Amino acid sequence: MARSDKEADVAALTEDFRIANATVLTEYRGLSVASMKELRRSLGANTKYSVVKNTLTKIAAKNAGVDLADDLLAGPSAVAFVKGDPIDAAKSLKNFQKENPLLIIKGGVFEGKTVTTAEIMKLADLESREVLLAKLAGAMKGTIAKAARTFDALRLQKEAGAPAPASEPVAEAVSEPVAQTEVAEVPAEAVTEVSASEPVADAVVAEVPAEPTAE
Repeated sequence: MARSDKEADVAALTEDFRIANATVLTEYRGLSVASMKELRRSLGANTKYSVVKNTLTKIAAKNAGVDLADDLLAGPSAVAFVKGDPIDAAKSLKNFQKENPLLIIKGGVFEGKTVTTAEIMKLADLESREVLLAKLAGAMKGTIAKAARTFDALRLQKEAGAPAPASEPVAEAVSEPVAQTEVAEVPAEAVTEVSASEPVADAVVAEVPAEPTAE
């Protein structure tokens, strides 16, 4: 391979490592061309599955800041660069391996950390992002429906003329202080008028006329 071709391959692989959400390295020895096509189809458009040269892949991973163990690049290698949901890709690889045992999943990189084959299998058993979102949407729909039923029940109760028990205590609390205020104000005015006038005894005698003498 010419030097320029190697540099182009390394540059392309470096970019694949940089933009991938996860990377899974496999050994494809013994798989037919038809099986490889089937695997690519099962991985979908969001995963790039490429047969690679180990030496160039090692250089590209280093350029991208990805640390690959030497055992991941032993034997004929093909790399799945996952640009979509890593869980979906792991499920596809696991399901394909069940039907095609010649596919060997050697390990990979997920969230910047090296993962083993066993960890990739565990990842495949998790629920995908789409499933989790669907469950969340279902739970939210159920909560909204419950709230709507509650509001309908309150509306029907109001339309049926149900009494509002909270209003009566408020009226009693307001009326009692008003009565106390009126009673308290009357003695105050009376005291003020008496203190400002002549003595009480004199005023009463002056106002009552004398009774006529009997003939």
